[in-house]
Amino acid sequence: MATIHVDVVSAEASIFSGEAKFVALPGENGELGILPRHTPLITRIRPGAVRIERADTGEEEFVFVAGGILEVQPGTVTVLADTAIRGHDLDEAKANEAKKLAEEAMKNAKSDVDFAKAQSEFAVMAAQIAAIAKLRKK
Repeated sequence: MATIHVDVVSAEASIFSGEAKFVALPGENGELGILPRHTPLITRIRPGAVRIERADTGEEEFVFVAGGILEVQPGTVTVLADTAIRGHDLDEAKANEAKKLAEEAMKNAKSDVDFAKAQSEFAVMAAQIAAIAKLRKK
C-alpha cells in the first residue's frame, strides 16, 4: 500500500510526523485532498482542520491550523502552520470566549487596522469552532 510522509509543524512545535494514506485540509481556494504520489504543489492554507488518515492504524488524526503554507511533493506533505493545535487539545469554551471578544473588538474598533485584526481573530476562532464540531462527528 502506498503511503505519504506527513509533517505538520508550527513555530512552537512539531505537531505530527508520520506516514499517512490520505490528507485533507483547507486550501486557499477550497478543500484539498492529498494522496501518495500527488503532483507537487505549494499553496497557502486557510484556518481549519487538517485530517490525516494514518497508515499504521487507519485512524484519523485531526489538527487545527490557523493558516499557513502547504508544500506537497510526491512522497511528502509538509504543513507549515502559523498556529497548530492537536484536535484533542482544542477547547470549545475558550474558542467561544475568544470569538466573543473578537466580535466586541470589531464593534469597538477605532481604525481599519484594529477592525482587520479583530476580523482575522474572529475568522480563526470560527474555523476552530467548526473544526471542533467536525472532530465530534467522527
